[in-house]
Amino acid sequence: MDISVVIPLLNERESLPELSSRIAKVMTEQEYSYEIIFIDDGSRDHSWETIKTLAGANQSIRGIRFRRNYGKAAALSVGFAAASGDVVITMDADLQDSPEEIPELRRMILEEDFDLVSGWKKKRHDPVSKTIPTKFFNFTTRRMSGIRLHDFNCGLKAYRNPVVKSIEVYGEMHRYIPVIAKWAGFTRIGEKVVQHQKRKYGKTKYGPERFLKGYLDLLTISFSSRFGKRPMHFFGLWGTLIFLAGFCIAGYLAYERIFFAAYKMTDRPLFYFGLLAMILGTQLFVAGFLGEMISRSTHDRNAYQVEQTLHLP
Repeated sequence: MDISVVIPLLNERESLPELSSRIAKVMTEQEYSYEIIFIDDGSRDHSWETIKTLAGANQSIRGIRFRRNYGKAAALSVGFAAASGDVVITMDADLQDSPEEIPELRRMILEEDFDLVSGWKKKRHDPVSKTIPTKFFNFTTRRMSGIRLHDFNCGLKAYRNPVVKSIEVYGEMHRYIPVIAKWAGFTRIGEKVVQHQKRKYGKTKYGPERFLKGYLDLLTISFSSRFGKRPMHFFGLWGTLIFLAGFCIAGYLAYERIFFAAYKMTDRPLFYFGLLAMILGTQLFVAGFLGEMISRSTHDRNAYQVEQTLHLP
């Protein structure tokens, strides 16, 4: 299969007929073999009934329905697992991403040898309250990851199939898929300017809290990518240094007590700082040791309750 289009959605019933029609038109014109995988992330507006109707008219449409809302990262994770196309395209279901961008994204993957191509909404139709924080997070992510993309959070992206089969997306980490892909070894990451359309139906699913979550997610992914497989390198190192600092304080106080006997060790506040440092250092060291004993990748990390499926093998 040439292309798999993975589309997570939440309460986007009105957009789905037009979106699927435009995707099918592009695929037919380009003579691509394709599949459209809609992942209904617990919608309550009859989006699933719309998907079933569309799938009845087009056998290239597949559907996955979550029993409840898990989030976009969860939807992408199960969509990636189901995708079988040589090139996997992700886009949002709100018609703000243009299906007409698909042929060029596919060409960049196959002909320019990219592992991942991310869309860049250079001209956005969003309020200032959304664009300014987005620019801040993109700047921060560029600095921390070393990936020179302008728009990490653009839903319109293209991947080689091995990329989506190799990376793990969970929690709220969908914003940083290029970062995850890079740390998984897929370093050929490109960018394409894409058209950003105004929302035609419904309302945005993102509120102010997403920016705080985005910042915390960036810290999480930065930490887990560096130390997730070797927690002792972080906790053990700092635990050892802090313990040694406390031990040196205790040694210094003991030396003064033995040779000068001017006062008791417990009379000095420095004694309690040293004791606290040794206790904290020991705890950090033990945390690192336990972290090494626990497998980070459990079997049910990406296990979600799928209620129904359509046209899946």
